[in-house]
Parts: sequence; C-alpha cells; structure tokens
Amino acid sequence: MPKDLASTLAALVVGAVPVLLIPYAILKASGGFLGTTPAFLKIGSTFLALIGILAVGWVSLVFPTKGKGTPIPILPPKEFVAHGLYRYVRNPMYVGALLILVGEAAFFESPWLLLYTAFLWAALHAFLVLVEEPQLERRFDDTYRLYRAKTPRWIPRSPRD
Repeated sequence: MPKDLASTLAALVVGAVPVLLIPYAILKASGGFLGTTPAFLKIGSTFLALIGILAVGWVSLVFPTKGKGTPIPILPPKEFVAHGLYRYVRNPMYVGALLILVGEAAFFESPWLLLYTAFLWAALHAFLVLVEEPQLERRFDDTYRLYRAKTPRWIPRSPRD
C-alpha cells in the first residue's frame, strides 16, 4: 500500500473513533437514536455534518500530499501547510470533527452528544494550547508565528494577508 494512502487511512480510522464509535456508544447507552426531530433540523444537521466530513477528508488528503506526513500528531507533516482550509482556520480537521458531532447531536436530539462535544472541544483546546502549538512553533519558527497571528484557531474567517 502506498505511504500516502496508508497515512490517510490511518488518519481516517483515528478520526472515526471520536466522531462515530464514541457517539454510537453514547446514543446506545442513552437510548436515543431517532427522535421526532423536524425535517428542517434533520436536513440542517446533516448539512452541518457533511461540511465537517468534507473538512476532515480534505485535511486527511492534503497532509500526505502537501505536508509529507499525516494529521495524526505522532506522525506530523514535515512541510508547513497553510493553504486551502488552513487559510481560514488553523485547525480545520478539529473544527470539522466538532461540526460532525454537533450535527449528530442535533440530528439525534441528544444532549449527551452535545455534552460530549463540549468535553472533546475542551480537551482539543487544551491539547492545542499546551502541546501542538508549542511544537509547531519550535518546528516552523517565524513561519508558524506569523500564521498564528493572522489565522484564527477555531472560528473560520477570511484570510488576513
């Protein structure tokens, strides 16, 4: 199997645990799978989850090809990636995963999934601030500092060039 494909598959498998397997377990344990959600909310939540899936998929494909690594922190990219979705937000994979979870929580009307999403966001935020961002600063120096100064961590916005 080519290295790019293997790393992409690994990233997708690692990503599937927090957005598919854990939510499934939460829904199964809480007894909530399909409520009486209005059609417009089901459509909106599905659209939100699809945006998240596209973001996660894009990052999973661009890291092996452009970054020469994976989105998985233990196999990080060798090249700094700051194009595409990374022009709008520093963490499009995490944002994508959170969008998937919010979509799932709305679709299944699950406050437990929403609570899990909040806990996951807090854990990701702590990981970013305490581990990932300092590592990126050490590896990419001023390139990362400049990028961090003009690109938001969580809320996408138009690039500041």
